[in-house]
Amino acid sequence: MKIYEDNELKLMSSIVTIGAFDGLHRGHLALIERTVTCAKQRGVPSVVYTFDPPPRSFLQQKQILMSVSEKVELVKKYGVDHIVIANFDQMYAAKTPLDFIHEIKLLHPQQINVGPNFTFGKGKQGDVNVLADHFNVYVQPFVVCEDGEIISSTRIRGLMEKNELEQVKNLLGRPSLEKIKI
Repeated sequence: MKIYEDNELKLMSSIVTIGAFDGLHRGHLALIERTVTCAKQRGVPSVVYTFDPPPRSFLQQKQILMSVSEKVELVKKYGVDHIVIANFDQMYAAKTPLDFIHEIKLLHPQQINVGPNFTFGKGKQGDVNVLADHFNVYVQPFVVCEDGEIISSTRIRGLMEKNELEQVKNLLGRPSLEKIKI
């Protein structure tokens, strides 16, 4: 897997998934697995586009669940061809949705896979509908756990605050918390 900063990677074709992927829980893994499978079926590279730090950490001072190096290490295990790590700072946060779309166009995505609550651009002005105006977009339905609740990084943070580590492991879909910042 090759690692790039934003605006560095240019491809003739690809399948892309975009997200903060903080903690790499089962919902994130469903997006990554779909992206890799679809890319292999179409014979094009798979790309994970993510951020360092995660936007919620930068904008709302939310706890980071996983360092970028830990995230990269885990993403590698899923057979991803390329990972783009955008430096999420004040300048990046000020990008318009159209600025972001122009950057993603450098990847020539045949398809972009995102979660249903995906937003982008300054003030979250862009959403899956705006993205779909420019690309073929697949929206991964929320992944839920056995009790029917949505798996999310926010939920994982809440469970960690309550020290409910077995539930956290279940939502992550892996038996170890060694990569999660407790």
